[in-house]
Amino acid sequence: MSSVTTSIPEVDLSLWRAGTGAERRALADEVRQVCHHIGFFHLVGHGISPALLVEHAGYRARFFALPEETKRRIDKARSPHFRGWEPVGAELTGGRPDQREQLDLAVENPVRGLRADPPFLRLDGPNQWLPEELIPGFQDHLGRFFAALSALADELLGVLSVGLGLPENHLARLFGDRPLSLVKLISYPPTPDGEAGVNAHHDAGFLTLLLQDDVGGLQVEAPDGAWVDVPPRADAFVVNLGEMLQEMSGNYYVATTHRVITGAARFSSAWFHGPALETELVPLPLAAGLAAAVAASPRHAGAGFMARHEELESGLDGIASRRGAGVYGQQLWNYYRRSYPENMRRHHPDCA
Repeated sequence: MSSVTTSIPEVDLSLWRAGTGAERRALADEVRQVCHHIGFFHLVGHGISPALLVEHAGYRARFFALPEETKRRIDKARSPHFRGWEPVGAELTGGRPDQREQLDLAVENPVRGLRADPPFLRLDGPNQWLPEELIPGFQDHLGRFFAALSALADELLGVLSVGLGLPENHLARLFGDRPLSLVKLISYPPTPDGEAGVNAHHDAGFLTLLLQDDVGGLQVEAPDGAWVDVPPRADAFVVNLGEMLQEMSGNYYVATTHRVITGAARFSSAWFHGPALETELVPLPLAAGLAAAVAASPRHAGAGFMARHEELESGLDGIASRRGAGVYGQQLWNYYRRSYPENMRRHHPDCA
């Protein structure tokens, strides 16, 4: 596969579902190569109902059209679990404010306590919801949306496992009995000059499923360093891998750097698939040939991680850390600490 990428590959999941054993292995090998060389692809044949996606777009638009004073009733600043609405500029990526408005939600697991140790256990908790009468059916819709995307992401874990030469259920078995996946509903205004809707970054989880509207703006950094546009497609999810798989695969999979710069108002929704907070990011039992491929590729062998809060303060570039997180919960905690330092000081002063 070429080291210079000018387009985003397409993967048809219906071939996995309907294929023979050999055809399934061939598709899994194709996905492995795409993820190793590029790290992003358009997923078609995903089986998510078009009606659910149209419904989702409608609810998303209705939510962001609400008056700001209404949305502030669920301001993320109130949540020790980092859930809720936030205005443009509230999140920092690589130490710079993102030019986007968001609603952040996650799987709702029972609270473990706001003085739990290790501190990342404090991330389990409830979402913030507006009263039902303000946007009827919204919470019910998102419950169905969560279920559909979680099932799709679990299926992709099977494809990734087989592609790596592992049993189909290998990655899914790591998720434990209380996985914590995240969702962002995002509204981007036109990006001001010199800024970004979201600054260049890696995702934190196992994998991401992104649903774009019909306005472009998502860009992926290609292996040659060029920025490649990811065109919106109504029939496809954009899939990319996160730093969990980078760490566990010994950099065979690299969490590809991406950003958003848009010339027009844009909506998107992202599902960040993640396991239980205690999941250890131990090396996967991969064939020796895959490790050799990493050693032979300076891009893979030298790939970094998103810098921690203290590393950013010391002047380290946003994606130049040499330190993995070791545990999924710590991975998320590092993300929230660098992205929401004020929220961290407000709710978790012992960790700020």
